Amino acid sequence: MNGLEERIVELESRQAFQDDTIQSLNDALIGQQKLIERLQRQVQALAKRQDEASQFGIAQDDAPPPHY
Repeated sequence: MNGLEERIVELESRQAFQDDTIQSLNDALIGQQKLIERLQRQVQALAKRQDEASQFGIAQDDAPPPHY
């Protein structure tokens, strides 16, 4: 191979590596976004439960201990 062919092969190799890295990063980002969305739903559900409990006058301090 001459110098130009070697450079092209090297560039193609780098591009393939970068494509793989970008795909891996994208997969990780998708996973994190799904986790964030799940955690947001959980926080919203907890906030709703807290609001409902406070509407009925059940305060955390007034609730009986768990062993009651």
